[in-house]
Amino acid sequence: MTALAPHPDRLFPADPGERELARRLHASVADAPIYSPHGHIDARMLLDDEPFPDPAALLITPDHYVTRMLHAVGVPLEELGLGRDGAAPTASGRSIWRRLCENWDVFLGTPVRFWFESEFSEVFGLTEQPTAANADDLYDQLSETMARPEFRPRALFDRFRIAVLATTDDPADDLSAHLALRDEPTFAGRVLPTFRADRYMHPDEPTWRGRLDALAARSGVDTGSYAGLLEALRVRRQAFIEAGGTSTDTGVRDAGSEPLSHSDAERIHRSAIDGTLTAADAVAYRNNMLYRLAELASEDGLVMQLHPGVLRNHHQPTFDAFGPDTGHDLPAVGAFTKPLTPILRDFGTDPTFRLVLFTVDETTFSREIAPLAGFYPSVYAGAPWWFLDTPAAILRYRRAITDSAGFTKTSGFIDDTRAFCSIPARHDMSRRVDSTFLASLVATHQLAEEDAFTIAGRLVSDIPRATFRLG
Repeated sequence: MTALAPHPDRLFPADPGERELARRLHASVADAPIYSPHGHIDARMLLDDEPFPDPAALLITPDHYVTRMLHAVGVPLEELGLGRDGAAPTASGRSIWRRLCENWDVFLGTPVRFWFESEFSEVFGLTEQPTAANADDLYDQLSETMARPEFRPRALFDRFRIAVLATTDDPADDLSAHLALRDEPTFAGRVLPTFRADRYMHPDEPTWRGRLDALAARSGVDTGSYAGLLEALRVRRQAFIEAGGTSTDTGVRDAGSEPLSHSDAERIHRSAIDGTLTAADAVAYRNNMLYRLAELASEDGLVMQLHPGVLRNHHQPTFDAFGPDTGHDLPAVGAFTKPLTPILRDFGTDPTFRLVLFTVDETTFSREIAPLAGFYPSVYAGAPWWFLDTPAAILRYRRAITDSAGFTKTSGFIDDTRAFCSIPARHDMSRRVDSTFLASLVATHQLAEEDAFTIAGRLVSDIPRATFRLG
């Protein structure tokens, strides 16, 4: 069997002098607390603190980074624990785990392999690379390990040194788990809800009216009018703030943000309810809602995260069978400078407003995001995420952003994960790449070594805390 032993110098420079400095830079931050201001872990998991059910349910099925790559080589999603047509999943945890082990080579050279090797070795103590031959033995070892008290969610939360973990939540969601964790005397961490109102921006979607009803029930505000919808969102934003939330998250097809008059928005809202909405009006309504979310952020101070340029549910048959977040949301060409003109014209220099821009089109880093962050006090350059949270892309991001925006106008690393046990591995990857970048600046005399150590510390501490107003 091939040993599972992640190299201590992984992702560090080949040059011996730079590698030695990168080692020391990384060592200075390797054990620093983790600030995770954008992710998809369920707060209820930490509140209930129950043992994880099995290795596949923890490590494979919820992680579309994993399932999409296995699907790409022909593994049906049903065999990875996803239920078809609303039915309960039928694949056993052991069979799902076998499918991963049989296709372990699929992940060679990918960040998923880096994360898996780190968590298998450093979290669970595995010493062998997965193979078809040892799949059952590894499954049994993981199952036995996961049953121990020190591998329950809260114990791992503490072991991972997570200081802040943000979740992603619909405005109509119940925040009772967040409130209970906030008030739990035996839980020292902070689990913060993030307000995500995307589904209220698209009156052409068949679920929109049902969403309005759910929001009305939760907020106590009639959402049958456009004015009522805005008021319901305002009420729920305050509830998120009271539960500890500091930010919102918005994902749209594009960053168009031209506002409508109140009367035009009200007319479109009514037409959507009546079933007479036109395609052009749907786009105008969406753009207006993006502007209004920025306007609300300028009022209450919630940090606005924005990530346009994703084509959601690209494969309709898979969406119809398995639903959203099943691996086929795909990148599109991005743009920020022109589409965001209305928002930045009105709020770009407002000290209350803060906008963190993310992209899956890395050509926008140097062309648009960095120059915007380099002028507007409100704009911050979000870290590479999703298709770009790879070692090579993170390094390209630093090279593209730093010239125009420096370090302080960035977000800190974003893990954006549903896979709880990969959080420390993902943050360690970012810390290693940043150490490599800082070492290169020292080697070329663009940065003093003392400053490099200072920046390494700030990138994992006060920069994410300040950007997301974490206190």
